[in-house]
Amino acid sequence: MKLLKTLAVAAMLALPACSMKAEVDPNFYIFICFGQSNMEGAARPESQDMVSPGERMKLMAAVDDPQRNRKMGEWCEAVPPLCRPFNGITPADYFGRTLVSALPDSIKIGIVHVAIGGIRIEGYMPDSIANYAKNAPGWMVGMLKAYDNNPYERIVKLARKAQKDGVIKGILMHQGESNTGDSEWADKVNHVYTNLLKDLKLNANEVPLLAGEVVQANGKGQCIRMNKQINDLPKTISTAHVVSSDGCTNAKDNLHFDAAGYRLLGIRYAAKMLEILNNK
Repeated sequence: MKLLKTLAVAAMLALPACSMKAEVDPNFYIFICFGQSNMEGAARPESQDMVSPGERMKLMAAVDDPQRNRKMGEWCEAVPPLCRPFNGITPADYFGRTLVSALPDSIKIGIVHVAIGGIRIEGYMPDSIANYAKNAPGWMVGMLKAYDNNPYERIVKLARKAQKDGVIKGILMHQGESNTGDSEWADKVNHVYTNLLKDLKLNANEVPLLAGEVVQANGKGQCIRMNKQINDLPKTISTAHVVSSDGCTNAKDNLHFDAAGYRLLGIRYAAKMLEILNNK
């Protein structure tokens, strides 16, 4: 009997490492962040933003970034830029940092971040992206190419990998400027959201959608009328929540937030998520 036990242990030790499945950590909260330029990050990070949030906040790189030793699909330090090599600070930065400071030390935060400046919501719709990419403006071609011309599939690919380590707790979106006045925008967002839930085997009641308002600029925001549609989003998606941009400072173009505006907006995303988590 002793010999049989010895042989059994030896056999287990001889198994290749890839056959030993790692356990999913229920305390590793994963958040998907997607959208256009204000999620991408249009403001240059300041010195305070470059301080590492520590081991409890991680980014799963969506593209290779040799300068920072980042490889697509691998967890890395979550310091700006979270999106692509030449982007700036994003709401996701202070969303994650705020959660880390507010939640127990046992909780870790993981960010999956895909965004493209100027992209319409159609660029994330599985049945529209091929045609959208084919007809995209020249300045967007390189950004789309970074995600193999399919940002939706990049989100799904990374999120599935992240699910091997943790649990998806929410989806953050900042998009709408390029769809201002589009009466079908809410239905299109719902299409993206429901497809993500289906492809990632998620339950809407457990994975809310947080949508941020666009720049207000004291009533002079270039796309401010889109905020009415954003605020109406919960009428179409019952598990959607709106994050206010009131008082979030912006750049001179009245379209993008400045660094301070991104910080405040990110903190508000986190406050909304904490409220949801506390109500569960």
